[in-house]
Amino acid sequence: MHGGYGAPQQAPPVPPHQNKMQMQPITNQPMRSDALVQRNKNQGALGNLKIACCSVLSCIFWPCTISTVVNIVQEYERAVILRNGIMKGRAAGPGLFYIIPGVDIINKIDLRERAVDIQPQEVLTKDSVSLRVDAVVYYEIFDPTVMILGVEDARVATIQTVATNLRSSFSNYSLSDVLEKQYEIQQMILKLVDIATDPWGIRVTRVEIKDLRLPFDIQRSMAAEAESSREASAKIIAAEGERDASAALSEAAEIMSSAPAALQLRYLQTLAQISTENPSTILYPIPMSLKPGFKIWLYFFGAERSEERSP
Repeated sequence: MHGGYGAPQQAPPVPPHQNKMQMQPITNQPMRSDALVQRNKNQGALGNLKIACCSVLSCIFWPCTISTVVNIVQEYERAVILRNGIMKGRAAGPGLFYIIPGVDIINKIDLRERAVDIQPQEVLTKDSVSLRVDAVVYYEIFDPTVMILGVEDARVATIQTVATNLRSSFSNYSLSDVLEKQYEIQQMILKLVDIATDPWGIRVTRVEIKDLRLPFDIQRSMAAEAESSREASAKIIAAEGERDASAALSEAAEIMSSAPAALQLRYLQTLAQISTENPSTILYPIPMSLKPGFKIWLYFFGAERSEERSP
């Protein structure tokens, strides 16, 4: 006998596609504010009774409750009010608002952009080089209702999301790519973090890498490599200068050999320069054409002096 009173009834098997559809709502993504407003309109009889009682009491004891009844929401803020634990409506503000003590809970959310410093992270590149990365993230809250109901601490959640994506993103790049493509890495981290925080009503606007610290041995090797590169460049420049100077001197020699007057002019310029630099030195320029006669004169002059000295 099936389906008797005392026999436990077994639930019919659930098809796989229906089971998947039933599991879909169980996610960490909260409903948007419009859907929440439509869902939470009805307070129930007990809730309405509590609202009425608290309203009467707040009117009776208004001198004592005036400080809690009146709330001011600034221009850069929005107020999310929970009445009996149920969201009253969309985020309100700015302006002056009245709440019922004991029934309403007001949450003021700052909509201004915030800058949060990320604690330095130890990351590992694709070529197994350990780096220490210091970054900063800028974010803002664009849906206060979803943020209140979707995440406990928006600041901590955003920081942890950025730190996780920071480590995973650097593992896809080698050390040389990290040094050359920092802007590309920042944009990739920004895109991943913005997708992760969007269900919380948080918009990440910027992710910037402030500092990138390399190990000491890698810094030393990179400095030695840079110094060697500078020395090689200096030698190449010096060699090119010598080559150009040699070509210019060769051309000048050809010109002077074809024009004796130019050679004599250069000779006179050299004499003037030497006399200017060393004024104590006296030079007697002798033309090369007089060199044979000068040698004969020296020969005879030297012979006469030697005869006078002999006894």
